Amino acid sequence: MASVSDYQWIVTWVDGHLSSVSLNYGHFASIAAKIAALPAGAVGEVRTEKISTERLLSLKQTIRWEDMRLFGTKFQTGVWKTLFSLEERLYSYSDFAALCGNPQGVRSVAHAVAINPVAYIIPCHLIVPKESMDKARSIRRSAEATLFKGADLYLLDTIDVGEFAYGPEVKRELIKLQLK
Repeated sequence: MASVSDYQWIVTWVDGHLSSVSLNYGHFASIAAKIAALPAGAVGEVRTEKISTERLLSLKQTIRWEDMRLFGTKFQTGVWKTLFSLEERLYSYSDFAALCGNPQGVRSVAHAVAINPVAYIIPCHLIVPKESMDKARSIRRSAEATLFKGADLYLLDTIDVGEFAYGPEVKRELIKLQLK
């Protein structure tokens, strides 16, 4: 299996604004369908490019919320905006739903997280199952007594990081990249 550092990311720009980042053209097709439903002239330029993971990491450092044009419902874009502004750490789905102001709507928030069109930039990979958070805390506590003091031990392969559009291995690698 290739490392995430070897991947080519497909980035879609709409009128100079970031609209999607993915490992396949699925999000581009979805955006194209949504643009097709808009009135003529509502969108000027649409372009895609392939970028390296290194370039993606650089883009993450410079992109602002205002630099994106996302195609989703008000609820979905609200969830994505909350994701975009997260501190860089892991969150459970239930904790994240509470941050979104919808503690009873864990499933609807999780669905919006799952269809995030801007991989890594909007860090949906930082949302994991609650059981995984509990297990990570337990491993961290146990590891504090070791020589390594628990550094990175919560990312062990034994922890289920949850579903991800490109597979759990990619999600785990993105978590490691972001939480260095």
